[in-house]
Amino acid sequence: MESGNSNEANNNTPVVDQSTPTTPPDTSTSSASAPSDDWKNYKPKNNVDTLVVDRPPRSRGSNAGVIVGVILAIMLAGGALAISIVNMMNSQSSQPTATVSADGYYTGNSIEFEETSIANIVSKVTPAVVSIISEVRTTSYFGYGTARASGTGMIVTEDGYIITNKHVVNGARSVQVITDSGDTYDNVTIVGTDPLNDVAYLKINGASGLPTIPLGDSKTIAVGQPVLAIGNALGAYQNSVTQGIIGGTGRSISAGDSDGNNVEYLTDMLQTDAAINPGNSGGPLVNAAGEVIGINTAVSTDAQGLGFAIPISAVKGMLKNIIDNGKAERAYLGLSYVTITSEVAKEFNLSVNQGAYVHSDNSRQSAVVSDGPADKAGIEDGDIVSKINGVQVGRAGSIATLIGEYKVGDVVPVTIIRDNKEMVVNVTLSAYKD
Repeated sequence: MESGNSNEANNNTPVVDQSTPTTPPDTSTSSASAPSDDWKNYKPKNNVDTLVVDRPPRSRGSNAGVIVGVILAIMLAGGALAISIVNMMNSQSSQPTATVSADGYYTGNSIEFEETSIANIVSKVTPAVVSIISEVRTTSYFGYGTARASGTGMIVTEDGYIITNKHVVNGARSVQVITDSGDTYDNVTIVGTDPLNDVAYLKINGASGLPTIPLGDSKTIAVGQPVLAIGNALGAYQNSVTQGIIGGTGRSISAGDSDGNNVEYLTDMLQTDAAINPGNSGGPLVNAAGEVIGINTAVSTDAQGLGFAIPISAVKGMLKNIIDNGKAERAYLGLSYVTITSEVAKEFNLSVNQGAYVHSDNSRQSAVVSDGPADKAGIEDGDIVSKINGVQVGRAGSIATLIGEYKVGDVVPVTIIRDNKEMVVNVTLSAYKD
C-alpha cells in the first residue's frame, strides 16, 4: 500500500509501503463455523518492521513500538488474520473544507449529521453495499475440505465493479455477491488486488444498471468528524449500521498469522470508534454527505472502540486504471522514506517538520529505486518530498496514499526540498512490480 503515513512516535526507522502481500486467512477446517477466539490473543514478535517504501520488497529494519492487538474484520470459518497497532502517536490530520477536491469529488467532510439525516443517508447508500461470500479450499488432518468466508463490498460502477478488502477474497475458489435487495450473483471475477494495500477489485460479469456509492475525499478528513460504518456484521446481519467519529489519522498496523509470521504492514489508516465487527471487512466508512471516505478493515481486540479503515483516496488510481484500461496495475513512485515528525526532523537535522524524508536504512542501498519513476525525475537520497500535485504530504496523507489517486502513466508534479531550496519535478508514474 504505497501507503506510508507512518506517524510513528520516537521512531526514525523508514517504513515499507506494505510491500509484503497479504497472507491468505488460515482456513484449516472443513466446515463453516464461528471465528476462532485464538486470534484475540495474538501478539506479534517484539521486533516490529516499520520501513515505508513504495518499491518491491527488500530487506527491512526493525523497531520496538507500542503494540495493541487487533483483528481484521472478516467473518471466516476456521480463522482470521490478526493485526497490531504500531506507535499510535503524533498522527496528523487536515482541516475540513467545503470545496471541490483535486480529483473533482465534492468534499463533504465538513458536514455534520442532522437529526433525520442518518436514516436518509443509509437508505441512499446501502443499496450499493453488498455481502461477499467466498469459498476457499482447506486442508486438515482429515483431508481436504472447503470453508466459507463472509465480508462486505461496495459497488462503485453501474456495470458491477466492486471494492473490498484483499483478505476477504484471498485464496477464494469462487466468490458470490449478495445485494441489499437479495439479488445473488455467482458470476463474479477477482479482477485484481493491490500489491501495496489490503484492497481487492471484483467485477460482477454481465451486470448493468446497478446502484453505486459515491467516493469522497479522504485528504480533507478531520479528527472528530462524524462517520457511519456499514457492513455484513458477523456474517449474518447484512448492512448493519453503526455511528461514530474519526478518532485519528495516519495510524500504522501490522497483520500476520497466529505465529506472527507472514506479516503485512498497513499504514496511513483512519481510526474510528464506529463499531466494526467480523464480516464488516471491505464495507464503507461514510461521511455525513453520504460519501465513502474509507474501507473498513480491522478492529482492536485489546481496546474499546478502535476500528481502522483504509483511506479511499489510496484506491482511486488503481480503480480508474482498471475501468479505463482493463489493467489491475498500481502506480508507484519508487522510493523509501521516513514520515517526518518533530523527532525525525531533529534526528536528521531537517529544516521542516512535515513531509517525507527520502532515506534508506541500508547505507549500501539507495532509497531511490534505480531507473524507477522518482529516479528518472531526478529525486535523490536526502531530498524531502513536501507535496504531491500541490497537496501537503503528511497533513492530507502519506506519499503512497496520495500517489494512490493516480493511474499508471500519469504525470504528477512533485515538490521536493533539497539544500533548503524548494523545486518541482514532474514524475511519470509507472506500474509497481513485485
